[in-house]
Order: sequence, then C-alpha cells, then structure tokens
Amino acid sequence: MADRWRVEVDRSVCIGSGMCAAVAPGDTPPATAGGTPTRSKTGGGFRLDSARQSHPVAPETDTDENVLAAAEGCPVEAITITVAETGERVFPPEE
Repeated sequence: MADRWRVEVDRSVCIGSGMCAAVAPGDTPPATAGGTPTRSKTGGGFRLDSARQSHPVAPETDTDENVLAAAEGCPVEAITITVAETGERVFPPEE
C-alpha cells in the first residue's frame, strides 16, 4: 500500500504565483463531509482562492508526483508535504 501524504500551504509565505496550480491543478473538488474537505482517494492538487492564495484540494492525498513537483517548484517553498501516518517530511527535505 502506498503512503498517503498530508499537504499544507503556509499562507503567510505564499505569494500567489500560481505555479503549484499550474503544475498540479485541483480541477476535481475533494470529497466533503459536512462541507469540510476530506481525504482524496486520487492524486491531489492545488487551487487559488479569490485572494490568490494557494490551497490543496484535500488535506490528504495519495502520493502524487505532480504534487511533489508543484512543491519543488514553489518559488517561496510555501508547500510542505509529510507522510500522513508518520509525519515524516517528504518536502522540503530536512537538512
């Protein structure tokens, strides 16, 4: 079974470049429970809100190379990816 990732965007760092949404678009709305996004059973992605702040389409996602590429391409490293079960950091790598 593949690891699941927790994807977070630090909105105090995000500059709204849209690079993440271009690399890993979140075109499919996440499943919701009472209006709250729940785990995606497929790949994740990002969307920009009206203030041009990035948001993952779901707080947890299956491992997804596009999501990783989006995090790696973020000009201000506002995206953090961790293994959902263990909290081990995927990106940015621990120094």
